Amino acid sequence: MLRATRHYSLHKKLILTTGVANLNSSIDNRKGIVLMLAAMAGFTIEDAFIKQLSSTISIGQILIIIGLCSCVFFALVAIINGHSLLARNLWTRATLTRMLAEAVAAVAFVTSLSLVPISTVAAVFQVTPLTITMGAALFLGERVGWRRWLAVLVGFIGVLLIIRPGFGGFNPSVLWVLVAVLGVAVRDLVTRVIPAQVESSVISFQAFASLIVAGAICVLVSPQVMVPIAGKELVYFGCTIVFSISGYYAIVSAVRVGNASIVASFRYSRLLFSLLVGIFIFNESVDMLTLVGSVIIIGSGLYTYLREHKMATRTSKNAEMIL
Repeated sequence: MLRATRHYSLHKKLILTTGVANLNSSIDNRKGIVLMLAAMAGFTIEDAFIKQLSSTISIGQILIIIGLCSCVFFALVAIINGHSLLARNLWTRATLTRMLAEAVAAVAFVTSLSLVPISTVAAVFQVTPLTITMGAALFLGERVGWRRWLAVLVGFIGVLLIIRPGFGGFNPSVLWVLVAVLGVAVRDLVTRVIPAQVESSVISFQAFASLIVAGAICVLVSPQVMVPIAGKELVYFGCTIVFSISGYYAIVSAVRVGNASIVASFRYSRLLFSLLVGIFIFNESVDMLTLVGSVIIIGSGLYTYLREHKMATRTSKNAEMIL
């Protein structure tokens, strides 16, 4: 949840910087695909544990515990690798904005998991890459051709088919997913302007630190209360942390060992995993409009990604010719 949530920017950065290089290096697409599938399965299992926890534990407390445990982990990683966590150049307007967007996305995503079927959350959340493409064109000045703009429009039509505003089946709580999508898009767009010298472990530390603050605010401003963690909830929290970190490691490894244009497309398998979990674990039902909307979103996202990858490859080849 909170990672793809936070990890899409790193994932895309790795794709754009290694996509052409992979053409000339050792490629193991089979291993890359397996790792990507493992990452998406891990993220889905993490979401399932968070959804289960939300039935007995407040959203604020969930965020505090996940944030604290993961924050300690990435702090240790940063320190072991000799990176400072308190250097002044690490706490800039851009990094603080990223932390705020991360916090908003996390609160919205966990809230949506507690109120909306996990299959619906996953389906709507697949529009995130399209939202980032739109934001990059509007706010970062990136060139986006009419084909990709059309793909973005079609993708959002798919979202409308799923949430159905104004119709009898409309669930207002699904709007929390859209808030999470916007938060993730802002976070990833801001990440693009953060200097490359700022290590990923430090950025991850800051992201999880923001969850602690966001969780504390949720507890203070709402009727939510902190409760003792029983044995079952302790196991759930442990599994959430393990699958989150494992998924992060797997997705980074996937784009490093495989051809980016092949491996990255398998990230949409998360929707399939979420549908299976929703149906067999949470007894959810999925209607035809949700399935159609999901197919439209995935198709639009894949087309947009392939166009971006093609443009990045062409740019790199032109640069090589100039050199």
